[in-house]
Amino acid sequence: MTDSAKSRSGKRKLLILMVVIVALIGCGVAGYTVWKRMKAPADPTAVAKHQPPAIPVFFALDTFTVNLINPDNDPDRVLYVGFTLRLPDEETRRRMSDYLPEIRSRLLLLLSRQTAASLASEHGKEQLVTQIKQTLAPQLVQGQPQQAVTDVLFTAFILR
Repeated sequence: MTDSAKSRSGKRKLLILMVVIVALIGCGVAGYTVWKRMKAPADPTAVAKHQPPAIPVFFALDTFTVNLINPDNDPDRVLYVGFTLRLPDEETRRRMSDYLPEIRSRLLLLLSRQTAASLASEHGKEQLVTQIKQTLAPQLVQGQPQQAVTDVLFTAFILR
């Protein structure tokens, strides 16, 4: 063999070795990238979608029985209603429990101002839900935050 053949064969071996090393490094980088992508979520909103919703906080109130306003002064117009309040957090439930007599008083005054005709329709009941939220919203004691009632759920509703 001549010197030029030996040098070509040595260069060829070196070239093949370099190609193999570059290919191994490329495969390693690609494998690491795939592994990182599989480990991390695709987007941050996907993480939020997979978290279970917060446990709801409910505050059940005893039923209310009130005489309703009616134009013909019929004393038999009575509303028997029970509902549960959905609250945003446990702190609001604790505060409402502490001031339960004031909560019940506000609700009794509100319910006694209703008329049988307005409560007979579904729209009237929806308006009552809105009014209950507004009645309970003001703070109970100076310096405390306002109450937030997420929803009012009727558990009993008898209009007689």
